[in-house]
Amino acid sequence: MRIYDSLAIGTPEILLPAEGIELRRWAVIACDQYTSEPEYWEKVEAFVGKFPSALNLIFPEVYLNAPDKESRIARIQAKMKEYLSQGIFYRVEGMIYVERETAHGWRKGLLFCVDLENYDFNPKATTLVRSTESTILERIPPRREIREGAPLEIPHIMILIDDPSNSVIGPATDKKDTLKKLYDFDLMFDSGRLQGYLVNQPDVERMIISGLEKLADRKKFQEKYGLLQGTPLLLFAMGDGNHSLATAKTIWEKAKASFKNTEALKSSPLRYALVEVVNLHDESLVFEPIHRLLFEVKNPDFLEKDLRLFFSDKAEIKEHRSFEELKQVVNTKKKADQVAGIVLKNSFKSVRFLKPAYNLTVATVQNFLDDYLKKGAASGIDYVHGDESLLNLTRKKEDNAGIYLPAMDKNELFPTVIRDGILPRKTFSMGEAWEKRFYLEARRISD
Repeated sequence: MRIYDSLAIGTPEILLPAEGIELRRWAVIACDQYTSEPEYWEKVEAFVGKFPSALNLIFPEVYLNAPDKESRIARIQAKMKEYLSQGIFYRVEGMIYVERETAHGWRKGLLFCVDLENYDFNPKATTLVRSTESTILERIPPRREIREGAPLEIPHIMILIDDPSNSVIGPATDKKDTLKKLYDFDLMFDSGRLQGYLVNQPDVERMIISGLEKLADRKKFQEKYGLLQGTPLLLFAMGDGNHSLATAKTIWEKAKASFKNTEALKSSPLRYALVEVVNLHDESLVFEPIHRLLFEVKNPDFLEKDLRLFFSDKAEIKEHRSFEELKQVVNTKKKADQVAGIVLKNSFKSVRFLKPAYNLTVATVQNFLDDYLKKGAASGIDYVHGDESLLNLTRKKEDNAGIYLPAMDKNELFPTVIRDGILPRKTFSMGEAWEKRFYLEARRISD
């Protein structure tokens, strides 16, 4: 691995499915998608069948509360060792340039490793690599159980750079016809096409590194965001996979104590995590909201009353004829307004917050929901990607309640995290569920 210490990155050895492996069955969506839709994962299982697949190397979070959790984790680690011994993978060294077809065009990214010594998921972090949202600590243990002692990592992590001139990923895009194509195939269930190219030319890698060095220039960084001298540099901001990277960091911190010399500390594969880096300014990168779904609401008809009471009558509530009308009201609000929606089985209402205490609608709403759940007014909450998924899940049961949220302006991300720290958990999603990163590449992290 070539390590660039000042940028907190390294060029990894990556394992890819060997020739003859059917990639359409191998690659599967991120484990934290469709968490209230077991039917999606059942469809994936039926499609994969007995073929080699990344499905056998991950733990879909829809099953987190299933009684077979421990045996499922054991099967995952065993399957990793089996695939390694059977020659399911072949190895390439270097960055991989990725193009992913989405509803908004072709999203472009670079696959390389980030140094976990320069990552911190705590709210007041000042590291080069930072979380953008609150980390839900209870989501780390099952992931830690899988990664600890596992021979492989197979990531869905996507990290963002704020690169208006496209100086980092642009060189790979410009030179892709000269790079070695590694894969090119359609993803399952009409989820778009995926292409990958090995960055095996030193001059292209040098241009990529040069672009990152420009972003890491502290004087330019301060001028770009209008910051005081000495403000800690933010180079990489989390997009997707926050809890997976936090898990890797947790394991690394635990492992560090066992190293007896500086060289071992620097060269350990556990110190690094494989990620895909995407430019915030990629035209195909669209920030979608992550809606909330409340389960077993004790009295759905009183939800409006509870809202008014919590916000001291500083919440203006209106009824709408349809879900489409509600969506239009929420999504065409004025910039300074904060508007969300309440979706019940047979009603649609908008809530306009007149004197919100937070800058973002999602923070205003989450503050209410945290209190609502603490009081036991609902049994639980899920975070839902996609408008139709929210509507369908709300209609599944009489006592479900959906909270429809607007999308965050992606240009607010870096300035907000730099100045204010992390956002509320599950503030934004980079595209709809089907547009998320699919598991494909792997990296060896232990023997």
